Amino acid sequence: MKIHVIYMLAASLLVTACKQKKPSNYNNADTVANKSDQQVKLDAPYATKAVKNYCEVIGWPKGKTPVAPEGFTVSLYADSLANPRNIYVAPNGDVFVSEANTEVTGIKKIGADIIGVSKSQNMGKSANKILLFKDTNGDGKPDSKIIFLAQLNQPFGILTLGDWFYVANTDGLWRYPYKAGDTTVSGKGVKILNLPAGGYNNHWTRNLRANKAGTKIYVSVGSGSNVAEHGMGNEKRRADILEINPDGGGERVYASGLRNPAGIDFMPGTDVLYTVVNERDNLGDNLVPDYLTSVKEGGFYGWPWAYFGQHEDPVRKGENPDMVKKTIVPDFALGAHTASLGLAFYNGKSFPQRYMNGAFIGQHGSWNSSKLVGYKVTFVPFENGKPTGKMEDFLTGFIADTAKGKVYGRPVGVAIAKDGSLLVADDSSNKIWQVKAK
Repeated sequence: MKIHVIYMLAASLLVTACKQKKPSNYNNADTVANKSDQQVKLDAPYATKAVKNYCEVIGWPKGKTPVAPEGFTVSLYADSLANPRNIYVAPNGDVFVSEANTEVTGIKKIGADIIGVSKSQNMGKSANKILLFKDTNGDGKPDSKIIFLAQLNQPFGILTLGDWFYVANTDGLWRYPYKAGDTTVSGKGVKILNLPAGGYNNHWTRNLRANKAGTKIYVSVGSGSNVAEHGMGNEKRRADILEINPDGGGERVYASGLRNPAGIDFMPGTDVLYTVVNERDNLGDNLVPDYLTSVKEGGFYGWPWAYFGQHEDPVRKGENPDMVKKTIVPDFALGAHTASLGLAFYNGKSFPQRYMNGAFIGQHGSWNSSKLVGYKVTFVPFENGKPTGKMEDFLTGFIADTAKGKVYGRPVGVAIAKDGSLLVADDSSNKIWQVKAK
């Protein structure tokens, strides 16, 4: 009885969304043609049963690496890290990596062990630091690994802008004095923006990007729940991309209804902001597709009332028809439950021409699908500033045994290094991979 109570309480604290009853009038599927001319087939809600299917991370055998397409090589860039979640490449080529994870202790840890969450990701004490990797001889490999900042609070987003170094902790944005090439922070940091903390699953990440002129900073903040089951009062300044001045002032909501816009990036050479959005759970194996989309100023993208355009969420049925009608159809579907969290446009010069200005997307992998989906880095080609054609597998081989739910690692953050190679954070196996063109 005691174990049962612990299980139920811990499970509810960790992953339980609101109870969902299957409405009798939700029995039709739909096909959507979105702005890339991609045909997207949407299942009816509850066409399949919602599940909790956590993978088991077993680590990489010695000598084994992920697999890239013909014409590329994959090697280990860094190893023995502490949950490397996000990668930022500064203009001078310095590589910064944020190390952080969800911390689970006490009764929550017992629950995580029982339901299988803890086997799929690092859930111990969060490292809460920023590492700096420097390549001093120009061979594309790091010659040193330095702790640049420590004693943070679940850091994720990193940005260098002018004479400042920005870090987005889960509960606020900090700014430190900085000069290109610094190997440590010498000046005192200042918190310039408070951010709402906590959140459903891993929605603690706060990402950062600046516009081309360096006059505005964009901060992505994921929702605090699956579909607002705790009320919209819990979602203030959440499921949004915020716009601020470099000093933290002038805050406004740039775009909203974005459930978990963890990956954000500007299309190279433009002020067109894109995001990848990790969509909602518990509507079935094929709902709702994660997506890649350009972000319109003042745009609303549906959460929590609608998904993938004006498809009303059955959990929120009838609550806000006006907002359902305002919902923008995203540009490109990435597959349901793939946990698409990393985004980097290719702005290098070493890959073949067809990759120029296309988008690499880190798919961390499923837990709400009956089969393993995601667990790879994909590529979306762009033409004339728009996603076009089909999404392509780029870095695969993370799944070790589909039937047994075993994976070697889980890709997440992606970035383009100064030499044009692709860096991929594999947080659960504590590695960073590097993909180079031959």
